[in-house]
Amino acid sequence: MDLPERKPTRLKNYDYSSPGAYFVTICTQNRRCVFSDIIVGAIHESPVAELTEYGKIADTTIKKLNSRFNVKIPKYVIMPNHIHMIIEITNPENIGAIRESPLQSRSLISKIIGYMKMNISKEIHKINPDEKLWQRSFHDHIIRGDKDYDKIWEYIDTNVLRWEMDCFYISEKGQILNEQKK
Repeated sequence: MDLPERKPTRLKNYDYSSPGAYFVTICTQNRRCVFSDIIVGAIHESPVAELTEYGKIADTTIKKLNSRFNVKIPKYVIMPNHIHMIIEITNPENIGAIRESPLQSRSLISKIIGYMKMNISKEIHKINPDEKLWQRSFHDHIIRGDKDYDKIWEYIDTNVLRWEMDCFYISEKGQILNEQKK
């Protein structure tokens, strides 16, 4: 059986270990809402993402990335079925302790996301060993300049407010809506 050829998700010939800022989005398998619930009304004036048990594991793991890889994660949001984050690489020579193989040939961004997915999965598998958590790969955007950085910061900062308009939004009926809006 011939499978369709996957189109490349990375910018050709770009070194994703280079100093700079990167906007990364990681999605759950089948866009299942497992990380947070968007709470509207009652106590909160505007929508907030209330982390689930899985979301708290993700949050703890993300907070460890700064020291593990000697990078900065200045902004992130844990949505019901995806995570957005800005990763800043300032000194790729001093990336922290990483197993030599098989991660050796991968870019620093791929190493960070791989480490993050693996460690979140490992903790969640202690709760539910059969959990299939992640969609394959991740989306990235190389942040080009202050204007781009500010726009992405604002996007992450207001993502919870725009949940029902988000391209990853899943209705209460489990339907994927807004697929083409991104």
